[in-house]
Amino acid sequence: MTMFLAELIGTMILIIFGAGVVAGVVLKDSKAENSGWIVITIAWGLAVTMGVYAVGNFSGAHLNPAVTLGFAFVGEFPWSQVPAYIAAQILGAIIGAVIVFFNYLPHWDRTEEAESKLAVFATIPAIRRPFSNLISEIIGTFVLVMGLLFIGANEFTEGLNPLIVGALIIAIGMSLGGTTGYAINPARDLGPRIAHALLPIPGKGPSDWSYAWVPIVGPVLGGIYGAVFYKAIFTGDFGLPFYALSLVLVLVFVGAGVVELKNGRVKAKQLRENTIS
Repeated sequence: MTMFLAELIGTMILIIFGAGVVAGVVLKDSKAENSGWIVITIAWGLAVTMGVYAVGNFSGAHLNPAVTLGFAFVGEFPWSQVPAYIAAQILGAIIGAVIVFFNYLPHWDRTEEAESKLAVFATIPAIRRPFSNLISEIIGTFVLVMGLLFIGANEFTEGLNPLIVGALIIAIGMSLGGTTGYAINPARDLGPRIAHALLPIPGKGPSDWSYAWVPIVGPVLGGIYGAVFYKAIFTGDFGLPFYALSLVLVLVFVGAGVVELKNGRVKAKQLRENTIS
């Protein structure tokens, strides 16, 4: 098996289980309908575990452009292989999403809400605030990539690493994922979003491309910084990338905070005016 095919198959498996559980929970008349967030987060963790078990021995099972870029940025992965890995991950995610579409064929027509159909394929923020949503994706992917490096630095009984990685995904989903649906993986969002745009889903509505940059840029920044931070703090490898990325992220965090404070003041003013009137 080539590394390209391994990343494609691994990411396809990830999306089949991950998007599949969302479909089961949100689509009308599924036996899993309304089973909730806990079911989704556990299944996503197991989806990653199965993907890693499937192809880890062939490609290292990145299954995520943010992981590939983060590892390459700190010298843990050759830059020459980055384009092929990312292409395979996106293509695998598209194929996985198409398979989920066919698995739930009768349920698309039964489901009236276009947003529920989109949620099967792409992340949708609970509160739409692009800068704040960006921060959530940065934090989640920062924890993911740094956690993967933690796991790699420890000795486990052979074969247990994928289970630990799956547990990490579950923890991120339960702790940090309630804001944006925790893409923490550009391929996980972009590939299925492309599938949503192309597939003949009844009453599907738009694919929300205006938001699509958030689950791409956020995970890329968070993944790279997670790797750089790990190298700096835990191995003493400080350098220009660490300081430059730290400054960029401080500016993003401060900017998002300013925007939210401004929104809060506007809402408080409106509430006072409504009370007086």
